[in-house]
Amino acid sequence: MSNFFDILFSTEFAFSVFRVMTPILFAALGALISNKAGIVNIGLEGTMLVAALTGVIVSAYTGSAWVGLLIAVIAGVGVAALLGFFTLKFKTHIILGGIAVNMFASGGTVFILYLVSGDKGASTSLKSAVLPSLHIPLLQDIPVLGPILSGHNVLTYVSLVCVAGLYYLLAKTPLGLQIRSVGENPHAAQSVGVRVNRVQFVSLLISGFFAALGGAYMSMGYLSLFTRDMTAGRGWIGLAAEAVGRSTTLGTFLSSMLFGAADALANALQVLKIPAELVGTTPYVTTVICLVVYAITEAKVKKRKLAKTDANHASRP
Repeated sequence: MSNFFDILFSTEFAFSVFRVMTPILFAALGALISNKAGIVNIGLEGTMLVAALTGVIVSAYTGSAWVGLLIAVIAGVGVAALLGFFTLKFKTHIILGGIAVNMFASGGTVFILYLVSGDKGASTSLKSAVLPSLHIPLLQDIPVLGPILSGHNVLTYVSLVCVAGLYYLLAKTPLGLQIRSVGENPHAAQSVGVRVNRVQFVSLLISGFFAALGGAYMSMGYLSLFTRDMTAGRGWIGLAAEAVGRSTTLGTFLSSMLFGAADALANALQVLKIPAELVGTTPYVTTVICLVVYAITEAKVKKRKLAKTDANHASRP
């Protein structure tokens, strides 16, 4: 037990929380922006996989991690655009469209990897580039905080900037107002001249942008290669993090950190004599528990609102 607490309260564990939280946070931000527009993007997992493979292939052939990142983001946004085209133009059910994206990405990335490199499970023959880590001057010299906050991959810091950027977009810009109005009442928004389909399409593109960053981080930051289904459910966990965060920017960030801590704990517990199969379930058990708590809380809130509404009706003459 002492070894467990030594791991839990170490700077290495806190550092790893930010490291493993990054792809979950990107996926959660993608879920947040699309949900705010009233359209659920469950294709985040597939978008992340496509971006992860694209980044590895492009960076291997160009020798530049930044070019790989750029093309990976373009590929992720392209997947989101394709989903939006079929969903908003041809009225395909968004859930079915998202499932199709995920299934295509799961098998399609392996097929494309084989065509490009001959590898079947991992891109071991591709010498892909890795995005750099940043050691922040002054901060890295501060005891405790330095080892925790400095030395992360550049995309980890980008994810934190994206949290602030998304908050500003939704709360302070005309586009953010349109996104929120479309999500809350599309008919009312349309009645005042807002083009609902266009706003939802833009929201899906931004969602794909965030998911692509998360996918690129997985293969060019978290690891240095692509492996089959390497996102390992992080897109789905991002959806759960957004729901647990009650569709708020700060709440989504904190819930992503919670899921990141559970994932980091699973990695840390591997050094103890605990069955690997049990340790591997930690992030997913945490997800289920959080969703159950969220569902119970939501039910209580709705019950209070219903009781208040009934009381107001009863008090009217």
